[in-house]
Amino acid sequence: MTGPGHDRIRQLLDAVLDDDNDTLATMAERAHSSAFHFGRQVSRYSGEAPLAMRRRVMLERAAWYLQRGSRVTDVAFDSGYESVEGFSRAFARAFGHPPSTAPARRDRGHWLPAPNGIHFHSPTVLYVAAGRGTDQYDEAASGDILAMMIRHDIDDTTALLSASAVLDDADYRRIIFPGNKILQWQGDDDSIAHVLTHLVTDKRPWLACIEGGRAPEAVSDDLAGLTALHHEVSAEWIALTRDIDQRGAWSDRVIDALCEPPESFVLSQIVAHVLTFAAHRRQLVRMMLRDAGVDVTTPSLDPDPIMWHRNRSGGFR
Repeated sequence: MTGPGHDRIRQLLDAVLDDDNDTLATMAERAHSSAFHFGRQVSRYSGEAPLAMRRRVMLERAAWYLQRGSRVTDVAFDSGYESVEGFSRAFARAFGHPPSTAPARRDRGHWLPAPNGIHFHSPTVLYVAAGRGTDQYDEAASGDILAMMIRHDIDDTTALLSASAVLDDADYRRIIFPGNKILQWQGDDDSIAHVLTHLVTDKRPWLACIEGGRAPEAVSDDLAGLTALHHEVSAEWIALTRDIDQRGAWSDRVIDALCEPPESFVLSQIVAHVLTFAAHRRQLVRMMLRDAGVDVTTPSLDPDPIMWHRNRSGGFR
């Protein structure tokens, strides 16, 4: 099936990105279409739903202005957010750092991963990169296995943290596998609380090592605190791995002076290490949750990346 003509494509994109069109209904009205058919046309052409494309491009625009000195408050409301807090959360999830630090990260650019190469370039230019497929929905599309594994690890950990919220404190902290230790330099993985703590915090020393930060302090195994920390660390982890990938820097090395003696690590080794032991711990948490009486057969707790990917891509197979 052929796609719409170039004039129609331009009309669709204009409707999506017009400042006044912040709902699917207003976009469709601008394009002289019903909301249903407008959404199908945009998604078929671009591989991205209209509202998702608008949110992404608006965040790219926000980053562009912030990197050039605009105030966070001004950019937040100009981007269509009802509060600075809501904008800051969305920005941090997308870019891996708060909007207040955007000026210092101008060298990383302001583009987010896109399935179609459509990006905010400047106040007067929309950039469309060549060679992009239209059957991908984000950086975790089926053609990018590393991005898929990174995102699956994060989403699966989020699901396990949520599932653990039904436990009382006794079951959450109960020792199920006495003396079980997955990595010798870390504490025991003997309870749900301890395994989730390691699962959430294991990325933090590597982030500090690669970015030249200080060794992270120990954290409480409180579930609410771990959940909040997971969201924060995940955003930083995604931003870091995207940056490494965009620079083609997987063969670069870092030397960790905190090791005794100092030890050298290849960046690809670090990510492979994190993903390997995270997968092991996620399955261990499932075993422990089952032991505590939690139903781990629900779709939201399915550990299979195939099912996770199908659900994220709206059933695409």
